Amino acid sequence: MNQKRDNKTLPVRSIFFLLSLLFLVLLVADLLLGSVIVPLKHIFISVFPTAETNETFRTIILDFRLPKAITAILTGAALSVSGLQMQTVFRNPLAGPFVLGISAGASLGVALFVLGFSSVVAFGVVSVSGAWPLAIVAWIGSFLVMLLVLYVSTRVNDIMTILILGILFTSAVSAIVSILQYFSSESMLKAFIIWTMGSLGSVTNAQLSVMAPAILLGILLALFKIKDLNAFLLGENYARSLGVKIISSRIVIFLSTSLLAGTITAFCGPIGFIGIAVPHICRVIFKTSDHLVLVPAVILTGGIVMLFSDIVSQLPGMQTTLPINSVTAIIGIPVIMWMIIKNKKFVSVS
Repeated sequence: MNQKRDNKTLPVRSIFFLLSLLFLVLLVADLLLGSVIVPLKHIFISVFPTAETNETFRTIILDFRLPKAITAILTGAALSVSGLQMQTVFRNPLAGPFVLGISAGASLGVALFVLGFSSVVAFGVVSVSGAWPLAIVAWIGSFLVMLLVLYVSTRVNDIMTILILGILFTSAVSAIVSILQYFSSESMLKAFIIWTMGSLGSVTNAQLSVMAPAILLGILLALFKIKDLNAFLLGENYARSLGVKIISSRIVIFLSTSLLAGTITAFCGPIGFIGIAVPHICRVIFKTSDHLVLVPAVILTGGIVMLFSDIVSQLPGMQTTLPINSVTAIIGIPVIMWMIIKNKKFVSVS
């Protein structure tokens, strides 16, 4: 029995080890590459200054690239965990914060805060006070949509109908945002449009100090509900027979998803692909639906995907930076198509 158990766990450990190595390689590459390519040795002497420390390289790494790399890791982890939770609860491979309208709800909160204030508050004042308020309005927007989806799910048993309604919620929110854009000032409109393209480099240290604890809290809530997520794989009736309190468990999971998706949307913009794709990629790589494995797997893999996307978006050696949303779509869509064609079980959540 012990030998069989070892045979099952060793591949998982090996995969985690290889992914960890890839994660470290991409993290170092993300710090080195950009419009200015930094020599490898300056990473260490920038963190631990010596007589050889180059102040220019130190400023680039510590003030710009390291915060951006941390933001990429948090973004990948948050969106991947939120997508995994939604796919499990709704037992549908297409479920995710973007599809169900959760990201759109957060976007509406940000739009109301940014564009709604444009007529009465100067843009500079909104920007200065925008760390906590920006996060709060995004959390409120995403959680309200999440509650709406929860209410619909208690009334409608058909998962596809819920997904269609999620798309309709997104369309309705987009219409409201368009009206706000129409009546907003030129400077606020430009800032909002740039925000919708997605960015990892625009997150300030003050915003990161709000973003990191919120994401860690959301991930802790997901870890706390691992057993419930496993029970949901076989349906609510099975979960109820195991003693899972369906309503309270859903509320905690939805709160976690709202925190994760809302925080990322507030500070980095509405970033697609990650929440849907990464959980599926992990299921194929690890060949399991056990959330005890999948939750840490999507955290690690999500960080890897976002670090790679950030490296590509920087166009190393050039002064131009691509919108992160465009990069994740260009990278993600071919991967998803290949995975679906290569493995027909790819679309199976359970």
